[in-house]
Amino acid sequence: MIPVAGKVPTRLALANGLGSVAYGIKDNGFATFLLLFYNQVLGMDARLVSLALLIALVFDGLIDPVVGHFSDRTRTPWGRRLPFLYLAPIPLALAWAFLWSPIGEPNFWVLLASAIAVRALVAMCEVPSAALVAEITRDYDDRTRLTRFRFLFSWGGGLLMLLLAYGVFLPNAMLAREGYRNFGLFGAGLMVTCVLLSALGQHRTVAGWPPERAGSDKGALASLGDIKESFSHPACLVVMAGIGAALTAQGMTFALSNYLYLYVWKFTPTALQAFPFLLFGSVVGAAVLVGRAQKRWGKAGTVMRMAPLGMMFWIGPLLCRWLGIWAPDGTTTAIVGMFACTFASNALTVAGTMTLWSMIADVVEASEEQTGRRSEGTLAAGAFLASKCAGGLGVFGAGLLLGFAGLEANTAPDAVAREVTDRLSLAYAGCLFVLALLTTFVVRKFPIDRASHQARVARLDQVARVDPDAGGLHP
Repeated sequence: MIPVAGKVPTRLALANGLGSVAYGIKDNGFATFLLLFYNQVLGMDARLVSLALLIALVFDGLIDPVVGHFSDRTRTPWGRRLPFLYLAPIPLALAWAFLWSPIGEPNFWVLLASAIAVRALVAMCEVPSAALVAEITRDYDDRTRLTRFRFLFSWGGGLLMLLLAYGVFLPNAMLAREGYRNFGLFGAGLMVTCVLLSALGQHRTVAGWPPERAGSDKGALASLGDIKESFSHPACLVVMAGIGAALTAQGMTFALSNYLYLYVWKFTPTALQAFPFLLFGSVVGAAVLVGRAQKRWGKAGTVMRMAPLGMMFWIGPLLCRWLGIWAPDGTTTAIVGMFACTFASNALTVAGTMTLWSMIADVVEASEEQTGRRSEGTLAAGAFLASKCAGGLGVFGAGLLLGFAGLEANTAPDAVAREVTDRLSLAYAGCLFVLALLTTFVVRKFPIDRASHQARVARLDQVARVDPDAGGLHP
């Protein structure tokens, strides 16, 4: 039945986006609470916890292309993606609950196995779900529309768990083991519910597509060759490089965010509690902005404008503070000003990132024209691989910046010298400036625009009508 002719129904777009909740919950838990839980609550050495999480991240990056490729090759009465979306969420929920309620004394190997299991099962839910964007529609603009729903649900799931952690599961008790157990159980239930509802909401549209084709069985070496061929398309390389630059900056920002809030801006507890609402509001703003920007400038043009503008709004307050023309740290004026700039910066940056992910969907037809096969899952996995490598690089860079600034451990915010926060702010601002320029430079080389995409789709349709086995998988 798919690709959908005309505009994708909102019901279907919402169903596709709902599956991203699990990814948002996983990202929030790993980034915000897991190190604290295993180190301070369960008593594991922080270095061992960090090592286990790093190894799990490496495995995750290797798993994504495999999951994507096998979902491309899967042929069942329910299509290529739905079997993953129906089979993976229940084991994922069990693995997520176990991660936050380990049996017996915690140790490195149990944590490593649990973290790898969670990441692998999330990949089995998220990669096929993201690949459906390019399957559901071939429309240049509607792919961005579906992508923004995925971003809204992903951010919403992560921020919901953050709010519940601070307000329900861990209020005034960040070191209470029972609170983390409940955090894990609620997250597990939310994950399995959202992924299964997402699959059910898309079932009528995507089940049974594409039809069986001859010659789809290949050995492992041939499969690796297919993955390499898909990744080597120039358009894919450009998008992966753009995602790498943009999400390195994001990873650095996430890793340094709490340091900036506490040591530079000196947020009050009220400001910290309000911040998740501000972030979600900015993501909604990005969803509103991205469609209009894309229609005016195209996808590459949108990223080329959003990346430097978002960077300017984010580092502007840091530079003004260094120049002495910003309100004093911790004052209401300073915090309100920083909130306003953060809203603008995050809306612009997320709009650019949404567009990058939508561009991956447009590579599908370019790759199909070159290889004769559709590789939605493989290409989506390539984007995830680039984003995860970039996130790890961003965290590593953040550690280097903290060392350069000379911020010592166990230092109270009021005891940090001004020159330390100035070094941190300026070095961080310089890194973001370089990464924003790199994103812009890379994306300007993206070879697919609206006209070329529409012409390519028309050519593939014509080939498919003449010889259905010659031009990809379109029925």
